[in-house]
Amino acid sequence: MAALTFTHQNLLHFTPKLTTSKPYLKPKRTKTKLSIQTIRESPQASFTDQFVLQLADSLEDSLPSSSSSLPLQKLRDNSSETLLSTQWPSRKDESFRFTDTSFIKNSDINPISHPPNSLDLLEVSRDTQFESFNFVDGFLVDSSFSSSNLPDGVYVGSLSKLSSEGILKRVCELLGDFEWGDLFWSVNGLGAPDLMVVYVPEGCRVGNPIYLKYIAVDGADKGSKKMPLSNPRVFVLVEKGGEVGIVEEFVGKVGSECYWTNSVLEVVVGEGGKVSHSYVQKQSLSAAHIKWTSVRQEKTSTYELVEVSTGGKLSRHNVHVQQLGSDTVTELTTFHLSVGDQTQDLHSRIVLDHPRGYSQQLHKCIVAHSSGQAVFDGNVKVNKYAQQTDAGQLTRSLLLEPRATVNVKPNLQIIADDVKCSHGAAISDLEDGQLFYFQARGIDLETAREALVFSFGAEVIDKLPYSFVQKQVKDHVKALLKSRRKGSS
Repeated sequence: MAALTFTHQNLLHFTPKLTTSKPYLKPKRTKTKLSIQTIRESPQASFTDQFVLQLADSLEDSLPSSSSSLPLQKLRDNSSETLLSTQWPSRKDESFRFTDTSFIKNSDINPISHPPNSLDLLEVSRDTQFESFNFVDGFLVDSSFSSSNLPDGVYVGSLSKLSSEGILKRVCELLGDFEWGDLFWSVNGLGAPDLMVVYVPEGCRVGNPIYLKYIAVDGADKGSKKMPLSNPRVFVLVEKGGEVGIVEEFVGKVGSECYWTNSVLEVVVGEGGKVSHSYVQKQSLSAAHIKWTSVRQEKTSTYELVEVSTGGKLSRHNVHVQQLGSDTVTELTTFHLSVGDQTQDLHSRIVLDHPRGYSQQLHKCIVAHSSGQAVFDGNVKVNKYAQQTDAGQLTRSLLLEPRATVNVKPNLQIIADDVKCSHGAAISDLEDGQLFYFQARGIDLETAREALVFSFGAEVIDKLPYSFVQKQVKDHVKALLKSRRKGSS
């Protein structure tokens, strides 16, 4: 396995890394919640990170005083226990080798304890043609979605308002059952004020997408040390043969610059089910945005992700997909754009354990600023019993400025011996031949560059399954590229 680092100055080097497999030892969990004070006094707890402990303290203090449902309390207890033995990630950790999180650690982090006045979000909650559920600073507020438009048996809403014992039992069985999460996963598990549940019963197809809009309202001025923290969490369960579309859009109120959104989405797709997931991230260029997406797929199910990420001073998306049955389909298509002093980071992991699995991943990124960088760490693991697997992975990066940087580590691990697998990486500026093609037809150089740069990302944007979302994202990307040209002129 090798990490490839490329800068616009044509410096190219490989850093080989040999790893040995280590068995994963799942920590033993107890039902009794461990107190922060007890850990601090224990002589055996010298490995704890004081910064993380203080963060855990502030998260607990920000939680609502009212009693929580069993699934949410169980999640908080497990996350609290995990946090007590977790260090804040640094560049010495392999998974954060190219991602500097000190921007967050050096800030004054304040978990948000209550939602703002609803009047504060009017200007950013009406610009969609879909009925939507709104998260404001991590809190699920009154939505414009009418339950009468949903098929019978479908539930979409807060866990605290869920009355069905059958659905509650299923959520309790599956929520948080994930062993690969990092510190940020646990921070969300402890700090999430509520849990939104999307439940689709067996054989049910939901026609309109479930539109989730995450709005950051509480934010500090640019350059401020203050960093409000929100922890929205969503759990999606699609039973056998069910089908649903999920659209996630992350935005910020104008004037709210510096904040940290730490989001988690868990998806469980039953046998023969399908989830189409669109994820659009366009928060402030001074914000921190960290997201986890965990997906578990039963046999013959389908999960499709289309992602466009343009916001955040630090933006990181961790995607983990596990195929738990045969004839399963997974497609990941992502586009990242860095137009300022930004880090756009995608860490993905797809695990195939059963025969005839299908997995395709396309990652594209544009770094259009000399201080910008992109990171791609994509892992596809084809285990022993995943025979006749068809897996492909391709990452393509476009660097438009001197010293713009991209670090890519495509990783295909194959143990099965009857497979069709491929992966590749391409990093470049615009090619002279492409520009000449336009100029030979009377198109000036600037217009040619604009068309080529936009079309590079449009390949991914066009895969968004809803035309309204496509148009909105295209207009946003064009505006960012235009502002970048004005800034450099």
